[in-house]
Amino acid sequence: MSEVQPWYKQFWPWFLIVLPLCAVAASINLLFIAINNQDPLVSEDYYKEGKGINMDLRKIKYAKQLGMNYLLEFNDKYVELSQQGGDKYQAALSVGFFHPTIATKDFNQIVTADANGIYRIEIDQSLIGSWEVRVEGYDQTWRIQQRVNLVNGQQYWLN
Repeated sequence: MSEVQPWYKQFWPWFLIVLPLCAVAASINLLFIAINNQDPLVSEDYYKEGKGINMDLRKIKYAKQLGMNYLLEFNDKYVELSQQGGDKYQAALSVGFFHPTIATKDFNQIVTADANGIYRIEIDQSLIGSWEVRVEGYDQTWRIQQRVNLVNGQQYWLN
């Protein structure tokens, strides 16, 4: 007569216990990942931002009414902007570069024109690739916003 082993010395009960425990451990791990790596693109105050978008659209329409056009010249050391249309804007510009997926690469800078009317931004990071470029008057009454795919040595029209 064979002796029956107690349950804790058998393989199958432990196998059936380990499977659900693995699922619980994976769920807890995913919960910690979700909490620690929140999506920065999701806004908590979407209504307020939606109202801000409408204000931005008015600024863009006003820039078109003024006929504001800028030529953006890009190389690996600097970005130059020169006004090509509309009334000559003598004040400083707020120029922003916004990466479509990596918010930590975004930057905004206030620049003034030199004697030739050229606004120059010296850059210390690689800007090659797709960017949302925003040019805004210092008084914030108008805005030009356009997506460009920056390539070294190229020129782009912003209008």
